[in-house]
Amino acid sequence: MNLPFPINLKEVVKRYQPIQPKTHKGIQGHALIIGGSYGKIGAVSLASKAALKTGCGLVTAFIPKCGYEIIQTSIPEVMVLTDADEINISKIDFEIKPQAIGIGIGMGQEPKTQKALHEFLNTNEIPLVIDADALNCLALNPDWFSLLQPGTILTPHPKELERLVGTWETENQKMQKTVDFAVKYNIIIVVKGAPTRIVDRESIYDNISGNAALATAGSGDVLTGMITSLLAQSYAPIDAAILGVYLHGKTADIALPETGYQSFIASDIIENIGKAYLTLGTL
Repeated sequence: MNLPFPINLKEVVKRYQPIQPKTHKGIQGHALIIGGSYGKIGAVSLASKAALKTGCGLVTAFIPKCGYEIIQTSIPEVMVLTDADEINISKIDFEIKPQAIGIGIGMGQEPKTQKALHEFLNTNEIPLVIDADALNCLALNPDWFSLLQPGTILTPHPKELERLVGTWETENQKMQKTVDFAVKYNIIIVVKGAPTRIVDRESIYDNISGNAALATAGSGDVLTGMITSLLAQSYAPIDAAILGVYLHGKTADIALPETGYQSFIASDIIENIGKAYLTLGTL
């Protein structure tokens, strides 16, 4: 197992692509966020708004019908497509052509949702970020991993990672299992934690930004939206993961003097993405 590379400001600036002065929304990328279920539409709301604030020109949310008014009212800048089902994802069907898709947040693991996910993975060729319940569905159906495109990004928290790679006794064993898994399926794994680590097959990156304030509900949903947004803006998968993780952490460093650890919430990440971007111009 290789020694980790630090994800610091210098490393991030090398990968950062400044916005061109004459750009427009049609060439700034279109991200699709798929997820949600009754009582968990907020996850899609957070991810969608984060995708917009990270620079995507267009963002569409694909959700069960029960979330339509919630998304349209809470984030008027986001377009909405709905499943035929009222409370769960039952069939993933859309005519738009996004440049990247984030899937799984708040989605649940109902049998019809698992079936819809399998059918989607079986035909999808669009760059993909997989999180939350989509990861749990994959863990229940491990043969589906062969359907993933090379460079697909997985963003598990520790328990989700354990369901994917199995249990471990030490940090080294955990990372070796993650590296082996990433190599086997030719994917990128964002191992959320302190620090967050990114495994790109045999290469490991340690993020240096962020603090304990990020341990709050919805933080991972925001990260999924941010990475999906960067993918849609034509960043290579590893660059989208590195830049997304660094900016996500940097928002907490910026906000901490005002919020403290206890009062920082996922919406504060979104509100500070712009300030995090501004720090990339300090070199």
